[in-house]
Amino acid sequence: IARLWSPSTRTLFSETGVWEKDYKTETRRRVEEWWHPRIMAQWRKDALEESSNRKKFYVLSMFPYPSGRLHMGHVRVYTISDTIGHFQRMRGHQVLNPMGWDAFGLPAENAAIERGLDPEEWTKSNIQSMREQLDSLGLCFNWDREVTTCLPDYYRWTQYLFIKLFEAGLAYQKEAVVNWDPVDQTVLADEQVDENGRSWRSGALVEQKLLTQWFIKTTNYAKPLLDALEDLPEWYGVKAMQGNWIGECTGCYFDFKLKVDGEDTGETLSAYSSSPETVFGAAYLAILPSHRLLHGSSSVRSALEKVFQPGRDSLTKVTACNLFTGHEVPLVISHKEAFDGYLDTVIGIPDCSVEDLSVAKALNLRWTTVLKSAEDGTQTLINSEEFSGLTREQAFDSITQKAREQKIGGHLTSSKLRDWLISRQRYWGTPIPVVHCGSCGPVAVPEEQLPVTLPKLPSLKGKGASPLEAAHDWVNCKCPRCKGPARRETDTMDTFVDSAWYYFRYTDPHNPDRPFERRLADHWLPVDVYIGGKEHAVMHLYYARFLCHFCKDQGLVAHREPFWKLLVQGLIKGQTFKQADSGQYLKREEIDFSGTHKEPVVRGGGRIEVTWEKMSKSKHNGLDPQEVVQQYGVDTVRLYILYAAPPEQDILWNVKTDALPGVLRWQSRLWQLVTKLRGARQLGDVPSPSLLKKKELAETKKIWENKNYAIQEVTSHFTEDFLFNAAISRLMGLTNTLSSATVRVVQHSVEFEEALAAMVMMTAPMAPHLASELWAGLCQVKNPLSPLLQRGGDVLQQFWPTVDPEYLKVPDLVELSVLINNKACGTVNVPQQVSKDPERVQQFIVESPFGQKLLGERSIKRAILSPRTALINFLIDE
Repeated sequence: IARLWSPSTRTLFSETGVWEKDYKTETRRRVEEWWHPRIMAQWRKDALEESSNRKKFYVLSMFPYPSGRLHMGHVRVYTISDTIGHFQRMRGHQVLNPMGWDAFGLPAENAAIERGLDPEEWTKSNIQSMREQLDSLGLCFNWDREVTTCLPDYYRWTQYLFIKLFEAGLAYQKEAVVNWDPVDQTVLADEQVDENGRSWRSGALVEQKLLTQWFIKTTNYAKPLLDALEDLPEWYGVKAMQGNWIGECTGCYFDFKLKVDGEDTGETLSAYSSSPETVFGAAYLAILPSHRLLHGSSSVRSALEKVFQPGRDSLTKVTACNLFTGHEVPLVISHKEAFDGYLDTVIGIPDCSVEDLSVAKALNLRWTTVLKSAEDGTQTLINSEEFSGLTREQAFDSITQKAREQKIGGHLTSSKLRDWLISRQRYWGTPIPVVHCGSCGPVAVPEEQLPVTLPKLPSLKGKGASPLEAAHDWVNCKCPRCKGPARRETDTMDTFVDSAWYYFRYTDPHNPDRPFERRLADHWLPVDVYIGGKEHAVMHLYYARFLCHFCKDQGLVAHREPFWKLLVQGLIKGQTFKQADSGQYLKREEIDFSGTHKEPVVRGGGRIEVTWEKMSKSKHNGLDPQEVVQQYGVDTVRLYILYAAPPEQDILWNVKTDALPGVLRWQSRLWQLVTKLRGARQLGDVPSPSLLKKKELAETKKIWENKNYAIQEVTSHFTEDFLFNAAISRLMGLTNTLSSATVRVVQHSVEFEEALAAMVMMTAPMAPHLASELWAGLCQVKNPLSPLLQRGGDVLQQFWPTVDPEYLKVPDLVELSVLINNKACGTVNVPQQVSKDPERVQQFIVESPFGQKLLGERSIKRAILSPRTALINFLIDE
């Protein structure tokens, strides 16, 4: 592929020898065809040549599930990451903008069952198709770092991290009442069941089953995960959602050993207390009637069943030895259907709960008083061994810390948070690297034997058990510890485990010896901007944060938090039509839009409900991105996506709105500005700024000020708030200024030339093909005045424009149009630092001579400061 444009290379317009005056559809098509391979080749070349002593910038978009077809939501998220990537490279950063595939999971397995295919073949074919689609959109990813979660060279390290969790006591197996999807034949985590009790994927009503499952003890990290949120910038409401999901971490669990008639049963039970400092005053342990001990294969089940009486608290012959205090207390089956939050086992401590006191008295239990109150209301501990004499606050810290050190509880968590259920009874997922031995129990597969690869299966159909159960040669194995007969674990991991660490693997994707080199992970992390849908606010982001905290504690990385800024993007919604009576979704061709009725109706009669909903095939409101690009061009689609709404808001896709005509018009106007400069410089006179008269010099000063203001604002939007729509608005404002410039100013001023050059550079990350061609036209302008146009290289290889130092010396003033009751009354120059604050702007204007004259003593009902244009409207009583 030819190199990008340089002064010695002939570009599109110079091939014909003519600069086309207008940006027509055919011109756009040829521009994009020409620049598309060159931009992508240059990105690859720059990525290979980048020096590591440049400041890094890691922009990451959530990797997709390879369904085979891109949708407009994909186009939106990757357009944003591509724009940020180009911008940061122009600022001199070493940029990482990787891409990969979240390739395990139910959809591929279900599709394989329906079609009689191997899910691996289906997945690889879809990846190939989607990669071609991404390339056709001109998206510049670091494809040399591509990861695919279903390949053994990736899931080997997912298994390695699982074993690290297992060895740390954070991955464990227990019987649990779980959510069972009867359609997809698998367990679901609580987060994967909606508020109506239906599966998030199949829509089936979820059933409750008692199964032995694998869990990851995320509750041990609840408090660090909650506290770490405070140090992160605001995440579009996601921080609050995460905080609410975790809950207030005011209590902790303690581990108990269960005994029947004094004999140890081998059962360990964790019980929650909201007042862990009073644990020495425990009178009993209470479980719910729904607890697994009453329903599973537990050795204590028969002892519990004998005494259980529904509707009342039942004292059992089972006792529980607190591994922290060494005290033994009876196990009680509560009459309640639920405790606070999601708890099913709690410690009854009469000293700090009226309810616990009443249960203990009713069952005639004994307990130790552990609290002593002083006259000033302060409570200190008594009868609590070495903690006696401490205040409750001091004891809280000391007791929980010691329990953590002894690894028998003490991790602060909330009553509403549960551990992460990762078992899935399906084939197409990462095998859990554990073997079950009759002598040794569950044993982790040794690291040198990883990966445990999926066996090939003739059929994936199965009812009630994992399809892997059918692979007898694979299931039956030797125990790594005692070499006796053993069975492999046949559950696979939830795909959220794969995606909890992929951002690490991108930093070192081909490492055969470890998941990633710490030096490389420490260089790139944390991710500077992470972009994706808000639907991942709780699950994926929580799990990824948990795993990063764990990796920090394991010494694998330096950073505890994986993501610095989060940019959530809203949906792209399509217009949907459904029959009012049946709710059936209709295709556009089934609707009469003729206008004979006041609103659309079904052909042949029938009322229609018109709404905007998330695009999908089933609702007949989807768009094929390639068809849209074919019609409008890549750059137009990119600009529309960035201009139609701020990233976190939904876009209602409607080509008749102002956004699409607006960006089409703006591209043409940019083209015309280059045409204008090229034309003015061919008038014969050699450009000479000294020829400009006083009025023209005032005009150039205004252009210079507007250029600097635009650079300041656009740079801020690209780095701080990601309001690309506001950045485009600012560039449109600069376009207006340049479009109204007189011919002599265009012909003789360096200010016009540099403002146009800066605008093309600032447009480049958003519309790279158009900007590349405009830059080529600018760089071949006759008699250039600015050194900018004599540098050579394509626009994306230029340095991002910076504000002139002289501009920063001048007090920044913004000319604000003042309206009173929607009528224009004049302008006021307002200090830049005040201009975005409605209250300060109002005060400044009211106190100015202009405001005193026009507003005086009049009563101001409201002042509306426009967020997009320099305008304030005072609504006053007439």
